[in-house]
Amino acid sequence: MIRSLTFKWVVTLLLSSLTGVILVGLFAYRTTVNEFDRLRMEQIKTAFVSELASVYEVRGSWAGLDSLVPDNRRPADEERQLFTLADADGVIVLSVGPFKVGDRLSPRQLEEGDPVIVDGEQVGTALLALPPPGLNPREQLYVDRTNQALVIGALGAGVVALLIGIILSQQFLRPLSELRTAIAAMRQGDLNQQVQVRSRDELGELAQTFNDMSAQIHRANQLRKQMTADIAHDLRTPLMVMSGYLEALRDGILQPTPERFEAMHQEAVILKRLIEDLKTLSLADAGELRLIYQSLSPRDLLEQVKQSFDTLAAESDVRVEIDAPADLPPMRADRERMVQVLTNLVSNALRYTPAGGKIVLRARQNGGNMQLVVEDTGSGIPPDKLPNIFERFYRVEESRHQSEGESGLGLAIAKSIVEAHKGLISADSQVGVGTSMIITLQTAGTAPATA
Repeated sequence: MIRSLTFKWVVTLLLSSLTGVILVGLFAYRTTVNEFDRLRMEQIKTAFVSELASVYEVRGSWAGLDSLVPDNRRPADEERQLFTLADADGVIVLSVGPFKVGDRLSPRQLEEGDPVIVDGEQVGTALLALPPPGLNPREQLYVDRTNQALVIGALGAGVVALLIGIILSQQFLRPLSELRTAIAAMRQGDLNQQVQVRSRDELGELAQTFNDMSAQIHRANQLRKQMTADIAHDLRTPLMVMSGYLEALRDGILQPTPERFEAMHQEAVILKRLIEDLKTLSLADAGELRLIYQSLSPRDLLEQVKQSFDTLAAESDVRVEIDAPADLPPMRADRERMVQVLTNLVSNALRYTPAGGKIVLRARQNGGNMQLVVEDTGSGIPPDKLPNIFERFYRVEESRHQSEGESGLGLAIAKSIVEAHKGLISADSQVGVGTSMIITLQTAGTAPATA
């Protein structure tokens, strides 16, 4: 394919160059021939007028001009036979071609001729009477050599264009060759491919776009592998616990007690939560997450979430407060899904906020959008981990999440639900100060949220 493209490139450049040379050559040829003919006729006419002026100075009139110029019809004077002469009154005094002695010319015909001036007075008018004759041998040789030079120039330009085309094709098509090699490697499974960006033109933009795409695909593949491993791990742990209890109960090693059944039930709840989370994410990825939009009061939504965590927050000695004006305009969202998002965010905030800390649920208007903020006074998120917190199964503290039975999907689900609402979610955090999760949604009757 690259050879074919190189061939097309070289042929195109060659044809373009030859076409340009041929057009310039034709134009130069026609211009040269026309100007040569015009110069030749000017010289003949000037010589003829000068000779006539000399005759008039000697004779003082045009009487008997035919007899004075008996050589007018000689082959050697063929060029002079092209012109006729009219006297000062516009009467023909020299018979040539269709013009006969005694014919009177019109003013328009006289304007096309050249005056014969003697002592500052126009005594006659010379006019072209017959078409110009063919070129003589010397003139024809000049034209032939001009044509030969144009042909040699065209051939030379074609050779130069061919060489330049080959050199430029290697330069221009090298990025495409590298892209083809990289794509072939990706097709074989090596997704982490980068090509050199050699220029800032369209080919350079293509190479940079490919590099970005390859990096994203490689990262997505790594995340998929990690997610698969995490799903397998998170499914295996509760299953192993329940399987161990059931085998021990079956073999009579353990006696059935309410505590042991409760432990197995808790593991089943973890499995159910993980399966529901995965289902939510798969629906969001497929664009099939069903949303029931309604007009919601931001403060009422925050009050509902606060009530859900009042008891748990009190047990952890953490205050949950609401900061939302009562006159905020309604927003358009799915109540159940937004409660799910805020519940995930508050749950994370409560997990990282120490005793005596505070969680504030804010609602504020930002231009034509509504912002919901979950702000805590917890430990904060390190700057190097902050860009990854919305990735699936990403855990800022691996051991802590696993010990508390968390799947690592909470923030990923929150992001998917918010984006399904055509909204945005972001995080702002400082280590040792706290974290703010900011959700931007459209208010009722406005366009989708913008940053």
